[in-house]
Amino acid sequence: MYKAKVNVTLRPSILDPKGKAAHHALQNLGLDQVEQVRIGKFIELDVNADSEAAAKEVVEAACAKLLANEVMEDFEITID
Repeated sequence: MYKAKVNVTLRPSILDPKGKAAHHALQNLGLDQVEQVRIGKFIELDVNADSEAAAKEVVEAACAKLLANEVMEDFEITID
């Protein structure tokens, strides 16, 4: 059994209204040191596979088919 961790983020060229709202709120709280906020999603999957490579293939397929919008988002996979 493998534990996959996936970070999904908007591509840099895509506007991030949630990140912009969070950045504005942080500035209103006096946290002016924060220069930019981008908000994404974190997903954990338990994958039953024979090897780490096979587990990564399954997770890549899951991301491509459902978990990430490849037109607007990038994803990074870590297998433990």
